[in-house]
Amino acid sequence: MKKGARAALGIIVLLLIVAFAAPWLSPYEHDFLDWEHLAAPPRLDDAHWLGTDRLGRDLFARGMQALRVSMLIGLVAALASVAIGVAWGAVAGFIGGRLDAFMMRFVDIVYALPYVFIVIILSSMFPRGSLAALVIAIAAVGCPTMARIVRGQTLTLRRREFIDAAIVSGVRTPHILWRHIVPNVAGPVIAYATLAIPQMILFESFLSFLGLGVQEPYASLGGLINEGAHEMETSPWMLLVPATLLTVLLVCLNVLGDALRARLESRHG
Repeated sequence: MKKGARAALGIIVLLLIVAFAAPWLSPYEHDFLDWEHLAAPPRLDDAHWLGTDRLGRDLFARGMQALRVSMLIGLVAALASVAIGVAWGAVAGFIGGRLDAFMMRFVDIVYALPYVFIVIILSSMFPRGSLAALVIAIAAVGCPTMARIVRGQTLTLRRREFIDAAIVSGVRTPHILWRHIVPNVAGPVIAYATLAIPQMILFESFLSFLGLGVQEPYASLGGLINEGAHEMETSPWMLLVPATLLTVLLVCLNVLGDALRARLESRHG
């Protein structure tokens, strides 16, 4: 692994450790209101190391809680999109014919829909602020790309001799998909999955910035950026703290994903 990828991995691990240890590191809860320190700037001589927001909530506690939420949503949404996309693309590519045409036209329809529209539809089906609706909506954005990648790989594998031998031997389709197709597309899937996590986090942050994501009293990095944007002229730290966290996290995840993809491509190349 290259030095840049190692540094990115180290920063991600450090951020996760601090994020999960924050409840023990900070004397304040993420939703505690300190009326004596409203919109207080960062200071090292008191417990508000990164300052407070306009309601007196500690930005360190809020930022670490938002980091945990954004990482969790991004990871779960990426895993869901990969699982659904792999299953969809493998079935479409292996079965072929009219089923393949129907399944891929459905993928094209999902591609054509703005994902904000998908979130609005799901929001009407789930309670407001439901994490399930948010995860499903974000995962739906990544599924079409994964489905197309896996379908293309499956179409190539479908013409291989070991697949023909399995079909002639009477092996059932689900068994062929699970034992022969999925393991052989694992390389591109893993490479895409590592790059999908920062993409999902960015989607979630954008939706929270628009007010369609995580709702109070919890927060995500996008929600904190939205709050900070309204106070940037008088309290710039309210914007700088979550924006810096999001930027560092996305850059490190992309560097790590690119390194892993390059390594997998060199092995299979």
